[in-house]
Amino acid sequence: MMLVKEVQIKTAVIQLDQFLKWANVVASGGEAKILIQSGQVSVNGEVETRRSAKLSPGSVVELTNGEKFLIKAQS
Repeated sequence: MMLVKEVQIKTAVIQLDQFLKWANVVASGGEAKILIQSGQVSVNGEVETRRSAKLSPGSVVELTNGEKFLIKAQS
């Protein structure tokens, strides 16, 4: 079973490409763009190809390599 990493965000919503950088999945926006547009990122079980897709606490981001992230609000 894959461990789900919880990642806290400081804002109410975050864009998918910004989240991938925040969670240290990618080093740059360009890297995020390639990952997202090549269909390697799912949000809440659906493949998401929009870099600007809005994520909020409770959203689950999953990569094709099996990495999984749960977005949490900063407490």
